[in-house]
Amino acid sequence: MAEFTMELNDDQKQVRDWIHGFAADVMRPAAAEWDEREETPWPVIQEAAKVGIYSLDFYAQQFFDPTGLGIPMAMEELFWGDAGIALSIVGTGLAAIGVVANGTEEQIGTWIPQMYGTPDDVKVAAFCSSEPDAGSDVGSMRTRAVYDQAKDEWVLNGTKTWATNGGIANVHIVVAVVDPALGTKGHASFIVPPGTPGLSQGQKFKKHGIRASHTAEVVLEDVRIPGNCLLGGKEKLDERLARSRERARSGGGERVKNAAMATFEASRPAVGAMAVGTARAAYEVALDYAKTRTQFGRPIIDNQGVAFQLADMRTQIDAARLLVWRASWMAVAGRPFESAEGSMSKLFASEMAKKVTAQAVQILGGNGFTREYPVERMHRDSAIYTIFEGTSEIQRLVIARTISGMPIR
Repeated sequence: MAEFTMELNDDQKQVRDWIHGFAADVMRPAAAEWDEREETPWPVIQEAAKVGIYSLDFYAQQFFDPTGLGIPMAMEELFWGDAGIALSIVGTGLAAIGVVANGTEEQIGTWIPQMYGTPDDVKVAAFCSSEPDAGSDVGSMRTRAVYDQAKDEWVLNGTKTWATNGGIANVHIVVAVVDPALGTKGHASFIVPPGTPGLSQGQKFKKHGIRASHTAEVVLEDVRIPGNCLLGGKEKLDERLARSRERARSGGGERVKNAAMATFEASRPAVGAMAVGTARAAYEVALDYAKTRTQFGRPIIDNQGVAFQLADMRTQIDAARLLVWRASWMAVAGRPFESAEGSMSKLFASEMAKKVTAQAVQILGGNGFTREYPVERMHRDSAIYTIFEGTSEIQRLVIARTISGMPIR
Protein backbone atom coordinates (compact mmCIF):
# COMPACT_ATOMS: atom_id res chain seq x y z
CA MET A 1 0.00 0.00 0.00
CA ALA A 2 1.37 3.40 -1.00
CA GLU A 3 2.34 5.89 1.67
CA PHE A 4 0.28 9.04 2.01
CA THR A 5 1.49 11.68 -0.42
CA MET A 6 0.70 15.32 -0.99
CA GLU A 7 1.75 15.31 -4.64
CA LEU A 8 0.43 13.51 -7.70
CA ASN A 9 2.81 11.23 -9.57
CA ASP A 10 3.53 11.62 -13.29
CA ASP A 11 0.81 9.18 -14.37
CA GLN A 12 -1.76 10.91 -12.21
CA LYS A 13 -0.74 14.31 -13.53
CA GLN A 14 -1.19 13.04 -17.09
CA VAL A 15 -4.72 11.82 -16.29
CA ARG A 16 -5.49 15.06 -14.45
CA ASP A 17 -4.39 17.15 -17.44
CA TRP A 18 -6.45 14.99 -19.79
CA ILE A 19 -9.60 15.44 -17.69
CA HIS A 20 -8.85 19.14 -17.24
CA GLY A 21 -8.58 19.55 -21.01
CA PHE A 22 -11.99 17.94 -21.51
CA ALA A 23 -13.49 20.10 -18.76
CA ALA A 24 -12.04 23.27 -20.27
CA ASP A 25 -12.70 22.55 -23.94
CA VAL A 26 -16.03 20.67 -23.85
CA MET A 27 -17.79 21.22 -20.53
CA ARG A 28 -17.19 24.90 -19.82
CA PRO A 29 -18.33 26.23 -23.19
CA ALA A 30 -21.61 24.32 -22.76
CA ALA A 31 -22.17 25.04 -19.07
CA ALA A 32 -24.31 28.18 -19.26
CA GLU A 33 -26.56 26.75 -21.98
CA TRP A 34 -27.43 23.53 -20.15
CA ASP A 35 -27.84 25.34 -16.84
CA GLU A 36 -30.39 27.59 -18.53
CA ARG A 37 -32.15 24.72 -20.29
CA GLU A 38 -32.28 22.58 -17.13
CA GLU A 39 -31.94 19.46 -19.24
CA THR A 40 -29.60 16.48 -19.36
CA PRO A 41 -26.64 17.44 -21.60
CA TRP A 42 -26.73 14.32 -23.78
CA PRO A 43 -24.25 15.68 -26.38
CA VAL A 44 -21.65 16.36 -23.68
CA ILE A 45 -22.14 12.93 -22.12
CA GLN A 46 -21.69 11.43 -25.57
CA GLU A 47 -18.43 13.33 -26.04
CA ALA A 48 -17.28 12.09 -22.63
CA ALA A 49 -18.08 8.53 -23.71
CA LYS A 50 -16.15 8.92 -26.96
CA VAL A 51 -12.97 10.00 -25.19
CA GLY A 52 -13.34 7.37 -22.45
CA ILE A 53 -14.37 9.49 -19.47
CA TYR A 54 -17.96 8.24 -19.38
CA SER A 55 -17.34 4.55 -18.66
CA LEU A 56 -17.03 2.19 -15.73
CA ASP A 57 -13.47 1.33 -16.79
CA PHE A 58 -12.41 4.94 -16.29
CA TYR A 59 -13.85 5.18 -12.78
CA ALA A 60 -12.60 1.73 -11.83
CA GLN A 61 -9.10 2.74 -12.86
CA GLN A 62 -9.27 5.80 -10.63
CA PHE A 63 -10.94 3.89 -7.80
CA PHE A 64 -8.19 1.28 -7.67
CA ASP A 65 -5.40 3.86 -7.64
CA PRO A 66 -3.31 2.59 -4.69
CA THR A 67 -2.66 6.13 -3.44
CA GLY A 68 -6.39 6.82 -3.13
CA LEU A 69 -6.03 10.07 -5.06
CA GLY A 70 -7.48 8.94 -8.39
CA ILE A 71 -11.14 9.59 -7.60
CA PRO A 72 -10.71 12.94 -5.78
CA MET A 73 -8.39 14.17 -8.53
CA ALA A 74 -10.90 13.22 -11.24
CA MET A 75 -13.85 14.69 -9.34
CA GLU A 76 -12.07 17.97 -8.70
CA GLU A 77 -11.24 18.47 -12.37
CA LEU A 78 -14.69 17.52 -13.68
CA PHE A 79 -16.48 19.75 -11.18
CA TRP A 80 -14.00 22.52 -11.93
CA GLY A 81 -15.44 22.33 -15.44
CA ASP A 82 -19.09 22.57 -14.36
CA ALA A 83 -20.94 20.97 -11.47
CA GLY A 84 -24.24 20.32 -13.26
CA ILE A 85 -22.69 18.69 -16.32
CA ALA A 86 -20.18 16.82 -14.17
CA LEU A 87 -22.97 15.33 -12.09
CA SER A 88 -24.69 14.20 -15.29
CA ILE A 89 -21.44 12.46 -16.26
CA VAL A 90 -20.68 10.82 -12.90
CA GLY A 91 -24.28 10.18 -11.76
CA THR A 92 -24.46 6.79 -13.46
CA GLY A 93 -21.44 5.77 -11.42
CA LEU A 94 -23.54 5.79 -8.25
CA ALA A 95 -25.74 3.03 -9.63
CA ALA A 96 -22.81 1.18 -11.18
CA ILE A 97 -20.89 1.15 -7.90
CA GLY A 98 -23.97 -0.29 -6.21
CA VAL A 99 -23.99 -3.19 -8.65
CA VAL A 100 -20.22 -3.77 -8.50
CA ALA A 101 -20.18 -3.66 -4.69
CA ASN A 102 -23.17 -5.95 -4.10
CA GLY A 103 -23.90 -7.84 -7.31
CA THR A 104 -22.82 -11.20 -8.64
CA GLU A 105 -20.39 -11.49 -11.54
CA GLU A 106 -23.30 -12.32 -13.82
CA GLN A 107 -25.22 -9.23 -12.69
CA ILE A 108 -22.19 -7.02 -13.18
CA GLY A 109 -21.58 -8.37 -16.67
CA THR A 110 -25.25 -8.09 -17.64
CA TRP A 111 -26.25 -4.70 -16.28
CA ILE A 112 -23.20 -2.43 -16.25
CA PRO A 113 -23.01 -2.24 -20.07
CA GLN A 114 -26.72 -1.37 -20.18
CA MET A 115 -26.13 1.49 -17.74
CA TYR A 116 -23.59 3.24 -19.98
CA GLY A 117 -24.66 2.17 -23.45
CA THR A 118 -22.18 2.94 -26.22
CA PRO A 119 -20.51 6.16 -27.37
CA ASP A 120 -23.02 6.31 -30.23
CA ASP A 121 -26.01 5.53 -28.01
CA VAL A 122 -25.26 6.62 -24.45
CA LYS A 123 -27.49 5.58 -21.58
CA VAL A 124 -27.67 6.64 -17.94
CA ALA A 125 -28.54 4.82 -14.73
CA ALA A 126 -30.14 5.94 -11.47
CA PHE A 127 -29.52 5.00 -7.86
CA CYS A 128 -32.78 5.38 -5.93
CA SER A 129 -32.49 5.47 -2.15
CA SER A 130 -33.88 8.72 -0.67
CA GLU A 131 -37.59 9.01 0.09
CA PRO A 132 -39.91 12.00 0.58
CA ASP A 133 -40.62 11.33 4.27
CA ALA A 134 -37.27 9.82 5.26
CA GLY A 135 -34.55 12.27 4.25
CA SER A 136 -31.45 11.60 6.33
CA ASP A 137 -33.36 9.02 8.40
CA VAL A 138 -32.76 5.96 6.22
CA GLY A 139 -34.33 3.84 8.96
CA SER A 140 -37.71 5.34 8.03
CA MET A 141 -37.62 4.01 4.46
CA ARG A 142 -41.05 2.79 3.33
CA THR A 143 -40.49 1.38 -0.16
CA ARG A 144 -41.18 -2.33 0.17
CA ALA A 145 -40.01 -5.36 -1.77
CA VAL A 146 -42.05 -8.54 -1.30
CA TYR A 147 -40.95 -11.88 -2.70
CA ASP A 148 -43.50 -13.82 -4.76
CA GLN A 149 -42.12 -17.34 -4.37
CA ALA A 150 -44.58 -18.92 -6.80
CA LYS A 151 -43.34 -16.77 -9.67
CA ASP A 152 -39.79 -16.16 -8.38
CA GLU A 153 -40.42 -12.41 -8.63
CA TRP A 154 -39.99 -9.40 -6.37
CA VAL A 155 -42.80 -6.84 -6.18
CA LEU A 156 -41.73 -3.27 -5.41
CA ASN A 157 -43.99 -0.46 -4.19
CA GLY A 158 -43.08 3.02 -3.01
CA THR A 159 -41.76 6.42 -4.03
CA LYS A 160 -38.16 7.52 -4.26
CA THR A 161 -37.06 11.13 -4.47
CA TRP A 162 -33.97 13.21 -5.31
CA ALA A 163 -32.91 10.49 -7.74
CA THR A 164 -30.20 11.63 -10.15
CA ASN A 165 -31.35 10.44 -13.61
CA GLY A 166 -34.55 9.16 -12.02
CA GLY A 167 -37.16 8.22 -14.61
CA ILE A 168 -34.91 8.81 -17.63
CA ALA A 169 -32.45 6.06 -16.70
CA ASN A 170 -32.12 2.89 -18.71
CA VAL A 171 -31.50 0.95 -15.48
CA HIS A 172 -32.68 1.88 -11.97
CA ILE A 173 -31.12 0.52 -8.79
CA VAL A 174 -33.71 0.70 -6.02
CA VAL A 175 -33.11 0.25 -2.30
CA ALA A 176 -36.16 -1.24 -0.57
CA VAL A 177 -37.21 -2.75 2.75
CA VAL A 178 -37.49 -6.54 2.83
CA ASP A 179 -37.71 -6.97 6.63
CA PRO A 180 -39.08 -3.91 8.50
CA ALA A 181 -38.26 -5.43 11.89
CA LEU A 182 -34.52 -5.14 11.19
CA GLY A 183 -34.47 -1.43 10.44
CA THR A 184 -31.60 -0.49 8.12
CA LYS A 185 -30.34 -4.09 8.25
CA GLY A 186 -33.55 -5.18 6.55
CA HIS A 187 -32.81 -3.28 3.34
CA ALA A 188 -31.81 -4.76 -0.02
CA SER A 189 -31.01 -3.39 -3.48
CA PHE A 190 -32.80 -4.35 -6.68
CA ILE A 191 -32.19 -3.91 -10.41
CA VAL A 192 -35.18 -2.59 -12.31
CA PRO A 193 -34.56 -3.41 -16.01
CA PRO A 194 -35.39 -1.04 -18.88
CA GLY A 195 -39.07 -0.73 -19.71
CA THR A 196 -40.35 -2.52 -16.60
CA PRO A 197 -44.09 -1.80 -16.15
CA GLY A 198 -45.05 0.12 -13.02
CA LEU A 199 -41.95 2.33 -12.81
CA SER A 200 -42.58 5.95 -13.76
CA GLN A 201 -41.05 9.35 -13.29
CA GLY A 202 -42.80 11.51 -10.74
CA GLN A 203 -42.04 15.17 -10.19
CA LYS A 204 -38.97 16.54 -11.93
CA PHE A 205 -37.36 19.08 -9.63
CA LYS A 206 -36.50 22.58 -10.81
CA LYS A 207 -33.40 23.23 -8.77
CA HIS A 208 -31.44 26.20 -7.46
CA GLY A 209 -28.19 24.77 -8.81
CA ILE A 210 -26.67 21.78 -10.67
CA ARG A 211 -29.51 22.33 -13.11
CA ALA A 212 -27.91 20.36 -15.96
CA SER A 213 -28.33 17.25 -13.84
CA HIS A 214 -31.76 15.60 -13.99
CA THR A 215 -33.29 15.06 -10.54
CA ALA A 216 -36.73 13.54 -10.09
CA GLU A 217 -39.03 11.29 -8.13
CA VAL A 218 -39.33 7.64 -9.12
CA VAL A 219 -42.71 6.03 -8.50
CA LEU A 220 -42.96 2.24 -8.13
CA GLU A 221 -46.43 0.74 -8.43
CA ASP A 222 -46.52 -3.08 -8.30
CA VAL A 223 -43.22 -3.24 -10.13
CA ARG A 224 -42.47 -6.90 -10.79
CA ILE A 225 -38.89 -7.91 -11.48
CA PRO A 226 -37.31 -11.36 -11.86
CA GLY A 227 -35.83 -12.98 -8.76
CA ASN A 228 -32.34 -12.69 -10.23
CA CYS A 229 -32.64 -8.89 -10.13
CA LEU A 230 -32.00 -8.90 -6.37
CA LEU A 231 -28.41 -7.70 -6.07
CA GLY A 232 -26.26 -10.50 -4.70
CA GLY A 233 -29.02 -13.10 -4.94
CA LYS A 234 -31.61 -14.41 -2.49
CA GLU A 235 -29.36 -16.94 -0.79
CA LYS A 236 -26.92 -14.22 0.19
CA LEU A 237 -29.77 -11.98 1.36
CA ASP A 238 -31.30 -14.73 3.50
CA GLU A 239 -27.92 -15.40 5.13
CA ARG A 240 -27.41 -11.70 5.86
CA LEU A 241 -30.89 -11.30 7.32
CA ALA A 242 -30.36 -14.38 9.52
CA ARG A 243 -27.10 -12.95 10.86
CA SER A 244 -28.75 -9.59 11.53
CA ARG A 245 -31.60 -11.24 13.42
CA GLU A 246 -29.12 -13.19 15.51
CA ARG A 247 -27.09 -10.07 16.28
CA ALA A 248 -30.25 -8.23 17.27
CA ARG A 249 -31.18 -11.04 19.67
CA SER A 250 -27.68 -11.06 21.17
CA GLY A 251 -27.46 -7.28 21.47
CA GLY A 252 -24.77 -6.91 18.80
CA GLY A 253 -26.74 -4.74 16.43
CA GLU A 254 -24.93 -1.52 17.29
CA ARG A 255 -21.63 -2.88 16.05
CA VAL A 256 -23.21 -3.57 12.68
CA LYS A 257 -24.58 -0.03 12.54
CA ASN A 258 -21.11 1.39 13.07
CA ALA A 259 -19.73 -0.81 10.27
CA ALA A 260 -22.47 0.43 7.96
CA MET A 261 -21.68 4.03 8.87
CA ALA A 262 -18.04 3.39 8.03
CA THR A 263 -19.11 2.40 4.52
CA PHE A 264 -20.92 5.72 4.05
CA GLU A 265 -17.91 7.53 5.47
CA ALA A 266 -15.66 6.13 2.74
CA SER A 267 -17.75 7.73 -0.05
CA ARG A 268 -17.87 11.23 1.38
CA PRO A 269 -14.39 12.45 0.38
CA ALA A 270 -15.47 12.22 -3.27
CA VAL A 271 -18.18 14.81 -2.60
CA GLY A 272 -15.59 16.93 -0.82
CA ALA A 273 -13.46 16.79 -3.97
CA MET A 274 -16.44 17.97 -6.04
CA ALA A 275 -16.78 20.96 -3.71
CA VAL A 276 -13.06 21.72 -4.02
CA GLY A 277 -13.38 21.73 -7.81
CA THR A 278 -16.27 24.22 -7.81
CA ALA A 279 -14.57 26.46 -5.25
CA ARG A 280 -11.29 26.42 -7.16
CA ALA A 281 -13.09 27.42 -10.35
CA ALA A 282 -14.74 30.40 -8.65
CA TYR A 283 -11.48 31.44 -6.99
CA GLU A 284 -9.64 31.42 -10.32
CA VAL A 285 -12.28 33.64 -11.93
CA ALA A 286 -12.15 36.05 -8.99
CA LEU A 287 -8.35 36.14 -9.00
CA ASP A 288 -8.18 36.91 -12.70
CA TYR A 289 -10.89 39.55 -12.36
CA ALA A 290 -9.11 41.22 -9.43
CA LYS A 291 -5.89 41.43 -11.44
CA THR A 292 -7.52 43.02 -14.48
CA ARG A 293 -10.36 45.11 -13.04
CA THR A 294 -9.20 48.65 -12.31
CA GLN A 295 -10.79 51.14 -9.93
CA PHE A 296 -9.32 54.55 -9.09
CA GLY A 297 -6.45 53.90 -11.46
CA ARG A 298 -5.20 50.55 -10.15
CA PRO A 299 -6.18 46.85 -10.14
CA ILE A 300 -8.55 46.04 -7.31
CA ILE A 301 -6.20 43.28 -6.09
CA ASP A 302 -3.95 46.12 -4.85
CA ASN A 303 -6.57 46.76 -2.18
CA GLN A 304 -5.99 44.71 0.95
CA GLY A 305 -9.72 44.14 1.36
CA VAL A 306 -9.73 42.18 -1.91
CA ALA A 307 -6.26 40.64 -1.65
CA PHE A 308 -6.92 39.29 1.84
CA GLN A 309 -10.18 37.69 0.67
CA LEU A 310 -8.32 35.92 -2.12
CA ALA A 311 -5.64 34.81 0.32
CA ASP A 312 -8.28 33.29 2.59
CA MET A 313 -10.02 31.66 -0.37
CA ARG A 314 -6.83 29.96 -1.57
CA THR A 315 -5.95 28.83 1.93
CA GLN A 316 -9.38 27.33 2.52
CA ILE A 317 -9.34 25.50 -0.83
CA ASP A 318 -5.92 23.97 -0.18
CA ALA A 319 -6.90 22.97 3.36
CA ALA A 320 -10.06 21.27 2.07
CA ARG A 321 -8.13 19.38 -0.59
CA LEU A 322 -5.68 18.06 1.99
CA LEU A 323 -8.53 16.79 4.18
CA VAL A 324 -10.08 15.10 1.15
CA TRP A 325 -6.80 13.51 0.09
CA ARG A 326 -6.11 12.25 3.61
CA ALA A 327 -9.52 10.65 3.93
CA SER A 328 -9.32 9.15 0.43
CA TRP A 329 -5.93 7.63 1.18
CA MET A 330 -7.16 6.28 4.52
CA ALA A 331 -10.11 4.61 2.78
CA VAL A 332 -7.98 2.66 0.28
CA ALA A 333 -5.31 1.96 2.89
CA GLY A 334 -7.87 0.36 5.17
CA ARG A 335 -7.17 2.88 7.93
CA PRO A 336 -10.19 3.27 10.25
CA PHE A 337 -11.84 6.67 10.40
CA GLU A 338 -11.34 6.93 14.15
CA SER A 339 -12.30 10.61 14.14
CA ALA A 340 -14.80 10.44 11.24
CA GLU A 341 -12.19 11.80 8.84
CA GLY A 342 -14.48 11.07 5.88
CA SER A 343 -17.20 13.27 7.30
CA MET A 344 -14.61 15.89 8.28
CA SER A 345 -13.44 16.21 4.68
CA LYS A 346 -16.96 16.47 3.31
CA LEU A 347 -18.11 18.93 5.97
CA PHE A 348 -15.15 21.29 5.63
CA ALA A 349 -15.00 21.20 1.83
CA SER A 350 -18.73 21.72 1.31
CA GLU A 351 -18.95 24.61 3.76
CA MET A 352 -15.80 26.07 2.23
CA ALA A 353 -17.27 25.94 -1.29
CA LYS A 354 -20.33 27.95 -0.27
CA LYS A 355 -18.14 30.57 1.38
CA VAL A 356 -15.54 30.82 -1.39
CA THR A 357 -18.08 31.07 -4.20
CA ALA A 358 -19.93 33.79 -2.25
CA GLN A 359 -16.66 35.69 -1.85
CA ALA A 360 -16.05 35.36 -5.59
CA VAL A 361 -19.44 36.94 -6.31
CA GLN A 362 -18.58 39.76 -3.92
CA ILE A 363 -15.20 40.43 -5.54
CA LEU A 364 -16.85 40.70 -8.95
CA GLY A 365 -19.47 43.04 -7.49
CA GLY A 366 -22.43 43.67 -9.77
CA ASN A 367 -20.87 41.53 -12.49
CA GLY A 368 -20.75 38.60 -10.10
CA PHE A 369 -24.49 38.86 -9.61
CA THR A 370 -25.21 38.44 -13.32
CA ARG A 371 -25.24 35.32 -15.46
CA GLU A 372 -22.71 36.94 -17.77
CA TYR A 373 -20.06 35.70 -15.36
CA PRO A 374 -19.83 32.06 -14.21
CA VAL A 375 -19.39 32.72 -10.49
CA GLU A 376 -23.13 33.31 -10.18
CA ARG A 377 -23.76 29.75 -11.40
CA MET A 378 -20.92 28.33 -9.31
CA HIS A 379 -22.37 29.94 -6.19
CA ARG A 380 -25.76 28.35 -6.88
CA ASP A 381 -24.16 24.99 -7.61
CA SER A 382 -22.14 25.04 -4.39
CA ALA A 383 -25.26 24.95 -2.23
CA ILE A 384 -25.82 21.25 -2.96
CA TYR A 385 -22.60 20.08 -1.30
CA THR A 386 -23.86 20.83 2.20
CA ILE A 387 -27.03 18.85 1.47
CA PHE A 388 -26.47 15.65 -0.50
CA GLU A 389 -24.51 12.61 0.74
CA GLY A 390 -25.51 13.70 4.23
CA THR A 391 -26.18 17.30 5.27
CA SER A 392 -23.60 19.32 7.17
CA GLU A 393 -25.67 18.74 10.29
CA ILE A 394 -25.43 14.97 9.79
CA GLN A 395 -21.66 15.23 9.26
CA ARG A 396 -21.30 17.15 12.51
CA LEU A 397 -23.43 14.55 14.28
CA VAL A 398 -21.25 11.72 12.96
CA ILE A 399 -18.05 13.52 13.93
CA ALA A 400 -19.32 14.45 17.38
CA ARG A 401 -20.51 10.93 18.18
CA THR A 402 -17.32 9.40 16.83
CA ILE A 403 -14.93 11.55 18.86
CA SER A 404 -17.11 11.23 21.98
CA GLY A 405 -17.49 7.46 21.72
CA MET A 406 -21.28 7.71 21.47
CA PRO A 407 -23.08 5.16 19.27
CA ILE A 408 -23.84 6.27 15.71
CA ARG A 409 -27.49 5.48 15.10
